[in-house]
Amino acid sequence: MAVRLLVAVTDGDWFEHLRAVPALPEANFWAPSATPFRALEPGELFLFKLHAPDNFVVGGGVFAYANILPCSLAWEAFGAANGAATLGEMRSRIVRYRRANPEDRGDFQIGCRVLTQPFFLPRDEWVPVPDSWSKNIVTFKTYDAASGDGLALWQAVQSRLDTPPMAMGLAEPAARFGEPVLISPRLGQGAFRVLVTDIYRRRCAVTAERTLPALDAAHIRPYAEGGVHAASNGLLLRRDIHSIFDAGYVTVTSDHRFEVSRRLREDFENGRQYYALHGTAIAVPERADAQPDKAALAWHNEIRFLG
Repeated sequence: MAVRLLVAVTDGDWFEHLRAVPALPEANFWAPSATPFRALEPGELFLFKLHAPDNFVVGGGVFAYANILPCSLAWEAFGAANGAATLGEMRSRIVRYRRANPEDRGDFQIGCRVLTQPFFLPRDEWVPVPDSWSKNIVTFKTYDAASGDGLALWQAVQSRLDTPPMAMGLAEPAARFGEPVLISPRLGQGAFRVLVTDIYRRRCAVTAERTLPALDAAHIRPYAEGGVHAASNGLLLRRDIHSIFDAGYVTVTSDHRFEVSRRLREDFENGRQYYALHGTAIAVPERADAQPDKAALAWHNEIRFLG
């Protein structure tokens, strides 16, 4: 399989904000319009350059996922990893780039390109863009990472990442030496959220609710208790169901049935709407590798569920 890399033009404010954040696990390289992104596969290298006249590659990351989200939900998922200090600041940039009315209170749909293992090169390590880069490019250009300018960029970036302290960016030895390869994206909380949201087709797995602001990506086994940021450790749930799932008042069985604890009624003298769902089959992704992990479900059934 041919491996590609991409060089995208970055917003200077986005770059300056993020390069000041130590040990950043992920970043959202967003576009102000709701444009689908299909230029890379997960694990390929996403690089970014500054606007002219600073025609240098100044950083990058491992491309993990792309989708389109309302800017408020992109902020909920990534926060300051959107390259802004506040949602208001992020909205102001979106308005500027879209040339929208500053009084528009709409929740703008934006393109999200999720990068993991982001890195930001110090000034003396910036990589000049190739001669093939045209000054007319305003978004991005892809390259074959195995030949020509693409290979030269790959080698230049890898040589800098192999120099401490930059080696923390792409840690896999196979990615830093030899021919270009796909790099395993290490998903963060934000990437987990957008991935699970899309894999469940933006519907609650239990109720089929489609109001996006009312939905949450829930970890079956919490990250802080040994779980991972992976689709198979996630469920898309309505926010109230997420809360009682985390508290152990409901669970999902190994055969994908929704189960409600008797403790819900005992503790709160309520819960009729949840008991009405008891025993129903939840929706699961078509992809086998994204379906709820049986070991994670067993953990929730045995350790978290109140019975």
